[in-house]
Amino acid sequence: MPHTSGSRLFLFAMRRMASAGVNDAHAANALLGNFGKSYRRPLILMRAMMLEFSRVSNRKILVAPCCCHRMTGDEARMIRAMTTSRNDPAKAFEDLSTLFMETAVLGALTCAQAVAQSYADLGCPIDLYAEG
Repeated sequence: MPHTSGSRLFLFAMRRMASAGVNDAHAANALLGNFGKSYRRPLILMRAMMLEFSRVSNRKILVAPCCCHRMTGDEARMIRAMTTSRNDPAKAFEDLSTLFMETAVLGALTCAQAVAQSYADLGCPIDLYAEG
């Protein structure tokens, strides 16, 4: 499991949207509970990101249930791409290309950067290791 609250929140919302659809009320409520009145920006961006990820991917991405305290390899790669998307886009591009088995992932990278930036702007950065 990720060590930071931003990464855990992202993982929960991503799992809910992957299993119940992008309009899942539990994902929206989790973002509302964490970000307050500013929840709409990360919610809309996450919805767009999930739709772009599903459009681009050439394989099924393994996502664990929300109650699971471990990450799948695919989830770990996705979180790592989110973590590095703002500071090292080339590494994030490589992670997303591997995850989706596709070389044309620029749209997915842009979505990942927007989501990561929205979380960071609201004081809950998606960072795999350091608590912040």
